[in-house]
Amino acid sequence: MVETIIGAKPGPQVQRLVVDEGSEGQRLDNFLLRVLKGVPKTHVYRVIRSGEVRINKGRAAADTRLVLGDEVRVPPVRMAEPNAEAAAAPPREFAVLFEDEHLLAIDKPAGVAVHGGSGVAFGVIEQLRRARPAAKFLELVHRLDKETSGVLLLAKKRSALTNVQDQFRERGTVKIYAALVNGIWPANKKVIDVALLKTLDAQGERRVRAVNADNSDARRSITLVKVARQFEQHTLLDVTLKTGRTHQIRVHLAHEGHTIVGDPKYGDFAANRLLARGEHRFARMFLHAKHLAFDHPASAERVALGAPLPIECTQLLEHL
Repeated sequence: MVETIIGAKPGPQVQRLVVDEGSEGQRLDNFLLRVLKGVPKTHVYRVIRSGEVRINKGRAAADTRLVLGDEVRVPPVRMAEPNAEAAAAPPREFAVLFEDEHLLAIDKPAGVAVHGGSGVAFGVIEQLRRARPAAKFLELVHRLDKETSGVLLLAKKRSALTNVQDQFRERGTVKIYAALVNGIWPANKKVIDVALLKTLDAQGERRVRAVNADNSDARRSITLVKVARQFEQHTLLDVTLKTGRTHQIRVHLAHEGHTIVGDPKYGDFAANRLLARGEHRFARMFLHAKHLAFDHPASAERVALGAPLPIECTQLLEHL
């Protein structure tokens, strides 16, 4: 609900927002940062400190937790113009692996970003929100690289989001990926415990590289590897993440001398070109999130989700 100030010139207005299930339990500052998209963080915290933001007509601190039914008064704030490209995201549903009132799991195709940003106008989350305009809350629980396909989990309630994200942080989930790599993977190589460091290349693009464990800016990263199938010049691996670093699987496998087939950033570019121009026109990265297990946020029952290999991947394996 928006309060209109009679006689005021067109411009920012006071907003009076009622907390629904999607925002219940959220901190006030995080709630405002979501509502006031494009407003600098410093300004958001300034209006909270000044007392201009009110909950049920009383002052509140940034870390105040919102309760269902609370009325939040937001003062007039000039916001950035909406992103026209994101607003124009075409509505799209994806293959559903699991859905109830708390969670939604889909089979994300390769080549689709999970969200807009960094030159991408929109992704899975924007398209799903457009396809489900009645959804009060829909957020990504975790992320997959644009080039990666497979199980992607979203939350339909904030309580579910925080619960499962806590499980991810505390390593209470099991994430297994199928990865086809170049070369013959040594069967006795089952654990990769190599620190990773985020960097920017000359073009300002994010890259990750393996570094010594004593690098103070790096983060310890652990990947478990098991040979699933052996081919003449390739190996299909089952890869389990024990930590969830950016590009972890891609960089760890490349560091061991076995790049992922089709990887456009860390891969064997000559081999990628041959496959893309060959008989099967395989022009994607062969990395697929095949299995995700976690405890359901409401029932605490173990949920195990699986996504079958995409047809282009199974056809390539048959060819090999």
